[in-house]
Amino acid sequence: MIKLVAIDLDGTLLDGEKKISLRNREILKRAKEQGVKIVLCTGRPLRAIEQFLVELNLQEPGDYSITFNGGLVQKNDTGEVMEQAAMHLSDIQSLSELARELDLPMDIVSDDTSILLNTSEKNLSIYPEINPVLKVENSTVEELVENRLYNKVVVAYDQEYLDEQIKKIPAEVRDRYEVIKTRNNLLEFMPKGITKAYGISLLAKDLGIEASEVMCIGDEENDLPMIEYAGIGVAMKNAIEPVKAAADVITDSNEEDGVAKVVEKYVLN
Repeated sequence: MIKLVAIDLDGTLLDGEKKISLRNREILKRAKEQGVKIVLCTGRPLRAIEQFLVELNLQEPGDYSITFNGGLVQKNDTGEVMEQAAMHLSDIQSLSELARELDLPMDIVSDDTSILLNTSEKNLSIYPEINPVLKVENSTVEELVENRLYNKVVVAYDQEYLDEQIKKIPAEVRDRYEVIKTRNNLLEFMPKGITKAYGISLLAKDLGIEASEVMCIGDEENDLPMIEYAGIGVAMKNAIEPVKAAADVITDSNEEDGVAKVVEKYVLN
């Protein structure tokens, strides 16, 4: 029996207009009423998904989210962090050098703030456009301090140029960090081993839930670990091919209420 459903947002629960359909809302609310934990699992910070938590009635005690691609496990009602993994200043310094070499803009996400660094003079970050609810702060690497929270590093830029530069990332960087595309124009760096599956596994352990009792639904590269981890791994019809290949089930697309259909079939009594 499925006791926890972890759901990606973009390309999965959200349609092309970044909205949750009426049917998705209704089915997920029914699942929650049956005692199933509905957990949004995203690369965004908690502040950036509050509107979706409100829509799904997921702001009560006992409601949780996985944020920063598994870097934080949080209680939705209070924001309390149950589990946390973050970067050190030395990681930021090293990745900023890489960004300069590749002539890419670089942002650091620190809780509800996006810190824009001056790693490229001509290529400007589009991250503030992608996540407009975050505060924006301009800084330099030299101005950063050791004891600040650095959740992840992101590079947001034109897909074609970004994809070309990604090919130049050295193997040693990939060995040190989780390097994943979460959207076609967004590359993210996380501490090694920190994935959505990692965050879900910690939450499941805290709740006494086995991996076999977990359903995970996604579409992109950063969803692959959680789909491989889950008792029922679900790929959207619009998912990338590696995600489809790893999934136990392929549901309809994010424009066709794919989340509602698979939850209704495998979770609801």
